Order: sequence, then structure tokens, then C-alpha cells
Amino acid sequence: MEFDAIELSRRIEGEAGFLDRLDGEVRKVLVGQRKMLERLLIGLLADGHILLEGLPGLAKTTAVSTLAQALKLDFARIQFTPDLLPADLVGTMIYDQHKADFSTRKGPVFAHIVLADEINRSPAKVQAALLEAMQEKQVTIGGQSHKLPHPFLVLATQNPIEQEGTYPLPEAQTDRFMLKVKIDYPDREEEREILRRMTSPAGDPVSAICGPEELLKARELCGQILVERKIEDYVLDLVFATRDPEAAGLPELKDLIHYGASPRASIFLVRAARAHAFLRRRGFVTPDDIKGVAYDVLRHRIGLSFEAQAEELSSEQLLERILNRIEVA
Repeated sequence: MEFDAIELSRRIEGEAGFLDRLDGEVRKVLVGQRKMLERLLIGLLADGHILLEGLPGLAKTTAVSTLAQALKLDFARIQFTPDLLPADLVGTMIYDQHKADFSTRKGPVFAHIVLADEINRSPAKVQAALLEAMQEKQVTIGGQSHKLPHPFLVLATQNPIEQEGTYPLPEAQTDRFMLKVKIDYPDREEEREILRRMTSPAGDPVSAICGPEELLKARELCGQILVERKIEDYVLDLVFATRDPEAAGLPELKDLIHYGASPRASIFLVRAARAHAFLRRRGFVTPDDIKGVAYDVLRHRIGLSFEAQAEELSSEQLLERILNRIEVA
């Protein structure tokens, strides 16, 4: 295993050079928000959708569109509103009078990267249409299935404080997102740099440094990163602790968790940890890789009980207790 990991690390070092160039291009536009950029790259490498939660004005749309431009990927931004219809998202059938037949008009979801802006502002029927795209990588229009571009990634945003005119995302929807990333304000010096850039003439344009082929090649290599049995056991211990905290030696959490993480959490933890290791040019996953992505993978998969809500506890606080208690065997 040691030889394989060393050889794989060398291959990753050779293939991951485009990431440094990519970071340089995105930094022409994006200031700070390094965690958000890393999570976007993890989603691209691990083939997982991402839910971004943050207040308006924190460069979520800018980061996604710039990343798509640098990777030469098709990008579509869809503003979710209460009156949005599934056809506005996936497309519809149009009758052609000259041909006396129906033709398919594809919607904006047919792009490599789809930004679902304020996703919780649309009703359940729109969410259902997006579910098929996220899970099956296809959409159904007029009874016919249409494959989506490859790679395909949904990046959704939602405002954490504004609830008027919103629809809570169902568990089936949130569980499809590999990561839920919380975006915070920039620090003072970062905001000073933002201020200077936004009040000065436009700088150098963003260049496309690679295409979908390089990304898919990196994704394939990422899937080969080694995961030892003890790492698998650590992942399972973490996930099972959210379902049965008492059996995991955390009886104080028993009445605080209404439901635990699904099996999809275990899968996503390993895939995201592999991407985390890839970004660090390693051919094997360590416990630190698991811990590095655990909050973003698990925070939206733990249901809080009424007791936890009454005590104003968050899923992050419960995860912190689990991660502090569960150790690698």
C-alpha cells in the first residue's frame, strides 16, 4: 500500500498542476473566501452538488461564474422565485407550425455548472424537477429523457436569515447535496482589497486555463486515492454515532438528535475526503481529511429534536462533540 500511495501521489502531483493556475485566475476576481473556493473544487473533483448558505453580497455568484469561466465550462444562473415553473428550469415542448410537429426547447439546466440562486424561494414542484437532474443527471421533457452535460454540478444558494416567501427544502432535496457550506464575511483587510478593486478600473480578464477533459481526468485520478479499512471504520463510526449516539458512547446526545445521517453521508464523506487529499497532492486519505470535510458533509443531514432546538443547539455543536469523542481505531 505504501508503494501504491507514493506512486499515486507522484501522479497526482503531475496532474494537479492546473489547480495552481486555476487559483491564480480566480484570484484575479475573488478576494478571500478560500474555504468557499476549496469546497467548490472538492465538489467538482468529487462529483457532488453544493449548497452555499450565506448573506447576499459575499461573492457566491462571482466565485461560481469565475470558476466556470476559468475551467471553460458552460454556466447558467437560475433565479428561483415563487412563480418559477418546472418548464422554466428543464425546458418544454414547442409546436412547430411549419413542420407540424413538436420540438424540444431545452432549459437553462443544460449546462455544466448550474447556479440555483435562492433555491428555497421556489415551491415543491420545481424542487422535484431539480431532484431528477441532480440524482439521475438527466431531465424528462414531454415523456422523453435527455442526458445533461458531463460534468454536471448544481451549486445552490440560500439566505440563512430571510424566511419570508421561502419554502423549506425537504430532506430528500438537501440530502442530494454533498456539501452544505456556510459563507462568512471577509476580514477587514480582505474587504479593503475588495473596496479597492471594485472602485478601480477593471483588471485583467479571466482566462480559460483548462477544459472539461482535464477536470474529468483529475476526477478519475481522485477516485483512485487509497482509503484504508481503518479510515472506512472511522467514517462509519462517525455516521453511526449520529444515528445511535448512546451506542457510540454519547448518551447525552440521544434526546438531541431526531434522525441521523443517511448512508449517502458515508459515501460523500469518503468521496469528499479523497478530493480533500487530492488538493493536498496526496494519494491516500488521512483522518484529517475526514475531519476537514465532516462538518460540510454532515451538518445538513442531522435532524435536531425539539429538546435541541429548545436549548438553541446547532448541528455543528453536536458534530463537534461527536468528532471530539470518536477516534480512529
